[in-house]
Amino acid sequence: MATKDTFFWENFQLNIRGKLVTFDQPVVMGIINTTPDSFYSKSRVQSEDELLENANKMLEQGAEILDIGGYSSRPGADDISESEEKDRVIHAVEILCKQFPNAYLSIDTFRASVADTALQAGAHIINDISGGHADTVMFETVAEYNAPYIMMHMKGTPQNMVSKASYENLIQELQLYFSEGIQKARAAGIKDIIIDPGFGFSKKISHNFKLMQQLEMLHIHDCPLLIGISRKSLIYKTLDTSPENSLNGTTVLNTIALIKGAQILRVHDVKEAKEAVELITTIRCAE
Repeated sequence: MATKDTFFWENFQLNIRGKLVTFDQPVVMGIINTTPDSFYSKSRVQSEDELLENANKMLEQGAEILDIGGYSSRPGADDISESEEKDRVIHAVEILCKQFPNAYLSIDTFRASVADTALQAGAHIINDISGGHADTVMFETVAEYNAPYIMMHMKGTPQNMVSKASYENLIQELQLYFSEGIQKARAAGIKDIIIDPGFGFSKKISHNFKLMQQLEMLHIHDCPLLIGISRKSLIYKTLDTSPENSLNGTTVLNTIALIKGAQILRVHDVKEAKEAVELITTIRCAE
């Protein structure tokens, strides 16, 4: 296999609402949180005007997907009811579908009822931080809509995941987790599966860097690879700074992830991620 195929991404396709969409370079997913307590304050939207302003800015800067979350998954975050999560998410979906009908909307939820209602409202993709472990009917719900599904690795819940950050062999455990999860999801009828190793979820800082070091090993599953490291604690704690001052560190690690084959970057800062994609794409395609 040629070097460029070993260390760079491969093209991928997703069936989105019956349309087969081909992505010939890495995709940028912009984060929109309809929560009051997400760890990065600038990702929070608390009004319709803020929602539209953030979404419009991200789409103009080149985001292919908008990821909408109504449940904060930061370590130790408060649990909220399904009805409150639905209220936050569905209103945003309806507004964005009306204003930006050509945008692809992903819903960040581990609850099947939220996924079901959001897909009914016009969303396209489900992004499940629990990888199907939190809700036993999530796979069947997603399969019913023939929607792409993002399967993330996490041990425990956002409330207790810090205490679960223990591994004999991190990469081996992730490989087994995805092998079993993909098999169950496909058996339920899900055709398009994207995997996310879950940087920052039930992992110590050392685990996160070991994971980045060996990231290319996850390509064995033959699924598109999503990386979400934007402004996370592995960056700002290592550099002794803050989420607000972690853009440069985010770009460095996103660039490494692209070289190691990441196909989707989930970010707060779309412009900088798109620039990284453009430069890495230029290197890959250089004659």
